[in-house]
Amino acid sequence: MGDLETILQQGELFDGLSAEELQSIAAICREKRLRAGETITRQGEEGDELFIVCEGAVEVSLTVPGPDSSARAVVHLGRGQIFGEMALVDQGPRSATVRSTADNTLLQAMGRQEFMDLCERNHHLGYVVMRNMAADLSFKLRHRNLTGR
Repeated sequence: MGDLETILQQGELFDGLSAEELQSIAAICREKRLRAGETITRQGEEGDELFIVCEGAVEVSLTVPGPDSSARAVVHLGRGQIFGEMALVDQGPRSATVRSTADNTLLQAMGRQEFMDLCERNHHLGYVVMRNMAADLSFKLRHRNLTGR
């Protein structure tokens, strides 16, 4: 199993997929290398890719509308963590800005259309990933509603 497949296997989004299905996911990913400070996604812009952090780190920040509309860091993500997953489900605007915080950050990008095509060829893969994504988004929404943030 390659390094990317190992990273995918450790991620909650791909929990329950076979080694062959993980290889199928890895096959549609494209490598992106970044320097510290480079913007990967911008809040409000259209997005059509999910990203997997393979090396380095990224910072997710939000700008909340209002009198003090400055961006605030929400979370830092590292190896094996995923962001941009909502882009696989809808064509809505990005919910946050994400920037690389380390030189030589390595991401793998998975496009929406390639993912949808893969799901059409393998319904089990699509079901498992969407089920895991729904559980994760449900947890995040519930946590947000309970904490008021």
